Amino acid sequence: MYANRTKIVFLTSALCAAVVTASACGSMRNDGKIGTKAVKPSVQYRGYIEQQPVTDSSGKTWVPLEPAAKSLGYRVEEESGDGYAKIGFSDVMYRVRPGSASAFSLGEGCTLPEAPKRQNGKIYMTTEALSKLFHTQVSWSPGSGEISIVPPKEPDTVGQQKSAKSDKPFRIQSLSSSESDELISFSKKYLGVPYEFGAAPYEESKTFDCSSFTRHVFKKFGVDLPRLARDQDNVGRSVSRQQLAPGDLIFFTVPGRFDKDTIPGHVGIYIGGGEFIHTWGDPGVQISKLDSGYWSNVILHMRRVL
Repeated sequence: MYANRTKIVFLTSALCAAVVTASACGSMRNDGKIGTKAVKPSVQYRGYIEQQPVTDSSGKTWVPLEPAAKSLGYRVEEESGDGYAKIGFSDVMYRVRPGSASAFSLGEGCTLPEAPKRQNGKIYMTTEALSKLFHTQVSWSPGSGEISIVPPKEPDTVGQQKSAKSDKPFRIQSLSSSESDELISFSKKYLGVPYEFGAAPYEESKTFDCSSFTRHVFKKFGVDLPRLARDQDNVGRSVSRQQLAPGDLIFFTVPGRFDKDTIPGHVGIYIGGGEFIHTWGDPGVQISKLDSGYWSNVILHMRRVL
């Protein structure tokens, strides 16, 4: 039913830059030598050419999932056990499985209009299903063969932030010196624990991704953070760099992934002395400089939840 070969041609240099940035996940160095400042994309959509898209008898167009996701700067990994495909950056933001219309999208379950299918070792989805999964518009032009995807827009986080504050009584105050020392000491116990994209809970996997690490640490101190970095950014209150104290969360952008570079794709914990602890690629949980190198160029927000 499906084509055996797919040829993808990226149409803009801005898109190429976004994909290159995303591919650096898991290999970034602490010295900041591959860093760059966040740049707002110059195009209004991301596109690529699908040489042999599949149109079924009902007129629906099916395209491979991986190139569609990568055109938005995401990475895609398939789990060998249950067949799920995990999609995101340092967090798993989306999850689908061939043969099932049930999917995971931005922290919530959703039902796709058509279940993904596997053909020739690839997962295919309809443009309608991709649109629902990514909360955006995905379309195919029969004349040019172009798949165009509007970058996901920044969500309205005001309501989310109010909900996060009202649903659970977070203790928002400055940590005492002894409390902050305890939190930092606890987080440092995990230095070197491997990074895994979309890691299961540490007790099960003995690995972390960026937001499962912060969630694990803060759970020890009575705060149940949301699973995704973008949702953790809606908890607590904002602090400035001058106000930043050990135990505060720091959020970072992923340049070029969304139409606005204001959605967190990475999170870490400030430990004082201009350093923060986080997990990112190899060697896993690590300590990095905040005010120099790569991370200084992609800081978004800083928040206090303890």
